[in-house]
Amino acid sequence: MSTTFLQDEEQETAPQALPAGVSRSFSRPRQTRAPRQTSTRLLTIVPPLLLGVILLLSWYASTAGGSVPAYQLPGPIAVWNALWDGLTSGLFVSNAWVTIQESLGGFLLAMIIALPIGYSLVKWRLFAATVQPYLAAGQAVPAIVLAPFLVLWLGYGIEPVVVLCTLVVLFPMVITTSLGFQTIDASLTDSARVEGASFWPMLTRIELPLALPAIMAAVRTGLTLSIVGALVGEFVNASDQGLGALVQVARNEYNAPLMFATVVIMAFLAAFFYGISRGLTMLSEKISS
Repeated sequence: MSTTFLQDEEQETAPQALPAGVSRSFSRPRQTRAPRQTSTRLLTIVPPLLLGVILLLSWYASTAGGSVPAYQLPGPIAVWNALWDGLTSGLFVSNAWVTIQESLGGFLLAMIIALPIGYSLVKWRLFAATVQPYLAAGQAVPAIVLAPFLVLWLGYGIEPVVVLCTLVVLFPMVITTSLGFQTIDASLTDSARVEGASFWPMLTRIELPLALPAIMAAVRTGLTLSIVGALVGEFVNASDQGLGALVQVARNEYNAPLMFATVVIMAFLAAFFYGISRGLTMLSEKISS
């Protein structure tokens, strides 16, 4: 009887083969992961492409039929020809490089100023009480109003455009950075102080890693706004170089295709900066995790 009992127990504890229908039901979700990922990718690609095709066809139909004058809305073919001529001649490359220098210069200068100010606003009440009214007043005054003063003090050229771009980018970066440091859990910093952490280890090992997502959000916002600041500076200061200056030249010449082609280059440049900021954000998330 003991032998029979052991055999029965071994049969109960031994792994039993599942029926064919059951095994297929368990393996089906694994097989459907790849199609789901493919469908998700298609949903992120196909609808924007369809919308773009519809807009292009509508644009072409409205201009080809003559319902809209060419000097108000040039056709896609005319804009493409102007875009191709500007790229092959180097006109867009040289002016875009000037705008990139202005935007990156203003962004870097704003970041150097904004990060310490945003940190100090959270850590020192006296500094916050002293500086915040001036920050609010500076934000209330449009940067365009300050452009003539910048030209008077710095002259014409790239310098006043860089400073104007800095003023456009500075306030959003300060606010986002200060919110990042403000949302740090106080219990973590208190525990570190109890353990004897000084200022520099506290900043580099605890506060900066915890505030890094907000700082990268500030970088992302500032890098995208820097293009706007550079273009505004070129418009206001009547620059002779840059994409903003190129739009003014095309407007004075009533060259609508060149104006539209320059706007396309501006949009591409803004998308390029956005992609760089998005990549930096993803990298910071990997580092913080």
